[in-house]
Amino acid sequence: MGLGGCIILIAVGAILTFATDWDMQGVNLDLVGVIFMIVGLIGVATFSSIARRRRVVVPPTTPVVDDTRHTHTRDGYSDGYGV
Repeated sequence: MGLGGCIILIAVGAILTFATDWDMQGVNLDLVGVIFMIVGLIGVATFSSIARRRRVVVPPTTPVVDDTRHTHTRDGYSDGYGV
């Protein structure tokens, strides 16, 4: 569930708790609204902590370039021939 879903849960919970006066037998809509708001707040807190962890910036590493040139001299004796 993303941040938008959490905000929708909070809004629906607030509407059920504060803006309705429906009576359903066996269901307390005020309690359902409070539960929705709590779940939405937990989701927002979880989402923000995960998003904060993702924002850690690692400085780019510079590639190491080896400029030493390997020069081989072939004199006829150092490569195993003529020994």
